[in-house]
Amino acid sequence: MVDAHRTFVIVGGGLAGAKAAETLRAEGFTGRVILIGDERDHPYERPPLSKGYLTGSDERDSVFVHEPAWYAGADIELHLGQPAVRLDRENKAVSLGDGTRVHYDKLLLVTGAEPRRLEVPGTDLAGVHHLRRLAHADRLRGVLSALGQENGHLVIAGAGWIGLEVAAAARSYGAEVTVVAPSPTPLHSVLGPELGALFADLHREHGVRFHFGARLTEIVGEDGLVHHVRTDDGDEHPAHDVLAAIGAAPRTALAEAAGLELAPGPSGGIAVDAALRTSDPDIYAAGDAAAVRHPLLGERLRVEHWANALNGGPAAARSMLDQEVSYDRLPYFFSDQYDLGMEYSGYAPPGSYDQVVCRGDVGKREFVAFWLRDNQVLAGMNANIWDVTGPIQDLIRSGAKVDPHTLADPGVPLASLGTPDGAGAADAPGAAGTA
Repeated sequence: MVDAHRTFVIVGGGLAGAKAAETLRAEGFTGRVILIGDERDHPYERPPLSKGYLTGSDERDSVFVHEPAWYAGADIELHLGQPAVRLDRENKAVSLGDGTRVHYDKLLLVTGAEPRRLEVPGTDLAGVHHLRRLAHADRLRGVLSALGQENGHLVIAGAGWIGLEVAAAARSYGAEVTVVAPSPTPLHSVLGPELGALFADLHREHGVRFHFGARLTEIVGEDGLVHHVRTDDGDEHPAHDVLAAIGAAPRTALAEAAGLELAPGPSGGIAVDAALRTSDPDIYAAGDAAAVRHPLLGERLRVEHWANALNGGPAAARSMLDQEVSYDRLPYFFSDQYDLGMEYSGYAPPGSYDQVVCRGDVGKREFVAFWLRDNQVLAGMNANIWDVTGPIQDLIRSGAKVDPHTLADPGVPLASLGTPDGAGAADAPGAAGTA
């Protein structure tokens, strides 16, 4: 039986929100749990939107976190299709778009992120797309199928994970694909040029055309439909559809209007401590919208990937229950493109590392790559090699100095590195890595 004297409210109907609600019940919370989502669909996972569901290999129902009946069975009250429009911290209440006012004792903000918009002429034309929500994927599936049947052209603005995964999906349907990006390689801000070039080669082998060092300046239409695009270097590319895949911005308007502290800088987000508490002790935040003071990495990070929602929601729920929480999960994400599957752990943006070391066969795309600074592993990516995420994360967490030659040797078990006997002579003369 639900105890109506305590009410925990979750604003955000994604994976983080659903897993937080699940965790509250699993940890024995008997008060009211109210989950508010501005989409009419039940909470779902986002990776299939650019992977299995988009390609047609997975059914629509596979994306949902729980069966719809689960929420009633767990006494989770749902307000779907209703945006939260105002947060009244003084009276501890959330106002919804339909005028409903919901009281809370504790509140979790898992408001997610929204795709960044192209600010160029022509974005109002039919055939300009974003991919963030299930409704977007529903529409884009039909678009890619039609483009494949008609030998149509898709132009993708942006060469990040979403852009590349949609490019792979589009090629699987037979569509022509051109990717336009200001960076010198795909995934440049995450993998740097060393591994970004590998993904460029992979996509070129499958017929994708790249136009690097350029930005879209105009989407040109004919009879209200996309006809071609122009870039800032004067080039034109044929296009029947355009996907804007230029990143996502945290949805912080509700928090900002309520006076909660936000993280500075271009990434932004709702500032939270390691326990996922905001500047208001009764309000927590997790998932894409939260910028966490990471206890291991020593800086504030906002991570938009699936694993952060999967783990952050439950961590916030435990923190709301006054359990001791220090959210120190390493950033982790995965991607599947054509015959390449990969997993990445850690944090090593360009400029933070001084060498990249690979073990395995890069040519066959069966390898593990490591990003190092002063012989310390900051991040690792396994490509078509599996069951090594644990040892990679252990090595990053250890902070150990490793010999790059030893790190590159497939004969040395990863699990032995990062230990006093297995770290190797990291400071030995001539120690060097392979890019």
